[in-house]
Amino acid sequence: MNALDDNPDLSPSEFLARQAAGERWQLLDVREPWEISLASVDAAVCIPMSEIAARLPELDPSLPVAVLCHSGIRSAQVASALRATGFRQVANVTGGIDAWSLTVDPSIPRY
Repeated sequence: MNALDDNPDLSPSEFLARQAAGERWQLLDVREPWEISLASVDAAVCIPMSEIAARLPELDPSLPVAVLCHSGIRSAQVASALRATGFRQVANVTGGIDAWSLTVDPSIPRY
């Protein structure tokens, strides 16, 4: 598996390609519950940004984490915070769920 230090961002298609290549990733969705009710990715662990610190034990630090939000801003902040707490492989999913809908799964509603 490639280290993510040189490229802490992944597009939705890059994330899915890595999974298809056999890499085991945790997809962390940091949007609010009302947002997830509008549009979501089934395999995601959903922890709102404001609850990350309290719910860190729900994540496996031995697996890479890809962080998803609506457009990529909140997820970039959470990805940085996870790296600061010792997670070694963390990527921000650029463009968030909006880009996911536009580029890899048009069945996911845009909002």
